[in-house]
Amino acid sequence: MKIVGKFGIGISVLLASLCLIAGISSAQNRTLPELPEAISPVTLAATSDPRTGKSQFRYAGNNIPPVIRVQPGSTLHVEYKNDLAVASREECLDLPCMNMTNLHFHGLHVSPNAPQDDALDMMAMPGETLHYSVQVPLQQPPGLYWYHTHPHGESYRQDLDGMSGAIVVEGIERYVPEVANMHERILVLRDLVLPEDATDKSKVMQAVSMQTTQCGTAPEDPERAFTLNGSLRPQIEIAPGEQQFWRVVNASPDRYVDLELDSGPLEVIALDGMPLAYHDPSIRKRSLEHVLVPPAGRVEAIVTGPPSSSHAALRSRCFDTGADGDSNPAMVLADIVSAKASNPPVHHALSGAPVHEVFSPAVLKWVEATEPKFIVNFTEDKQGFYINDRKFQMNDAPMVTVHVGSLQHWRVENPTKEVHPFHIHQVHFLVYAVNGKRVEDPVWLDTVNVPYGGSVDLVMDFTDPIIRGISLFHCHLLNHEDKGMMAKILFK
Repeated sequence: MKIVGKFGIGISVLLASLCLIAGISSAQNRTLPELPEAISPVTLAATSDPRTGKSQFRYAGNNIPPVIRVQPGSTLHVEYKNDLAVASREECLDLPCMNMTNLHFHGLHVSPNAPQDDALDMMAMPGETLHYSVQVPLQQPPGLYWYHTHPHGESYRQDLDGMSGAIVVEGIERYVPEVANMHERILVLRDLVLPEDATDKSKVMQAVSMQTTQCGTAPEDPERAFTLNGSLRPQIEIAPGEQQFWRVVNASPDRYVDLELDSGPLEVIALDGMPLAYHDPSIRKRSLEHVLVPPAGRVEAIVTGPPSSSHAALRSRCFDTGADGDSNPAMVLADIVSAKASNPPVHHALSGAPVHEVFSPAVLKWVEATEPKFIVNFTEDKQGFYINDRKFQMNDAPMVTVHVGSLQHWRVENPTKEVHPFHIHQVHFLVYAVNGKRVEDPVWLDTVNVPYGGSVDLVMDFTDPIIRGISLFHCHLLNHEDKGMMAKILFK
């Protein structure tokens, strides 16, 4: 998939590539950067990089998006100003971008209506400002979420440029108390577009030990490498035997991460912001050799430092996206290096007990046994991308209406020759079957991979009255979403 186009984009990519190549040698052996943090109220701006013309967030005088921390039961206030250039040097859907922008608070169980998580009607053109007041419910699962721009037709370009950041809803130690005494790391994975020059491209691929043979059935050559907190293959320090709490978000617009740690398993305690114990107090963590994290997905896990004599790395494995998919080769994300044990964090005591939203197994099995209330069918052709044979338009009526207070069986079908990650705003769902077969360990997610030529069956949780309004569901390959693979839903 070529993303370099007209209107000065080639020059922009060239400038960025030259800066990158010059900095590769110094970037390696670099310690993982720490991200700035923010609490409400947050002032954020969208600006244009004067060198490249790319869009970027501006916060507290720099262009590193902050980790926003919120408490359940609080209100997140965000002032978001659009300082992007009126005339864009970037291309969206084969035309110059309009540089409109807004925010989506991905995964939060909040209202889809203004001034909250409204990705439809809240939109700022250059020079305009949006004011968000997002009421985070007291029962919001504590975990890792994220925010990113969501202007239909321009979401892919802005997310590829890095207009996203992590959100932490505090309180996960109520479910897994031992993480309170661990060093926490927020790890944000983003894309780095590989240079077009063959020599420069090879340097970047070698820097991350990228797989050079074909990965899966996708015939494309590699186009991207991953950065971690903006750094190419940084070093993560951890003492031998030390346990740290890593919270990872895949902020790529369209690339999958299949996380693997050389030195041992990942002790997963939450997926997509949902603690495993939230719906089942008997399950606090699962030990996994690798974890597939689709675009927009998150994983939170305890990791243990390897022996000082061994080399270890955090890697992404090859992932087969299908014959029509994008190249998703294996590569090293970060090197794990020995260091002195981290100082234990200072935490204020949490009051109250964990909230457990436990649905009766009998109720869940009853919903699973029913015929699907709604089927999402992903299709594509040379003219665009579709849900149930419809290409999204902003003035569409809702494709489906659901009654708040219900649990529903949905099926997502993908007859295409490439994977599609399904995401719905405002809610989580239980993934209990893939390709018609029950999964061994069902999980609650807000973004799920749908295999090419396959399907997933879900129990949708529409029980929270806070979600009433018109919202969205879509493929989270944002280039597909921009080109029509999205639809409205009315929570009534």
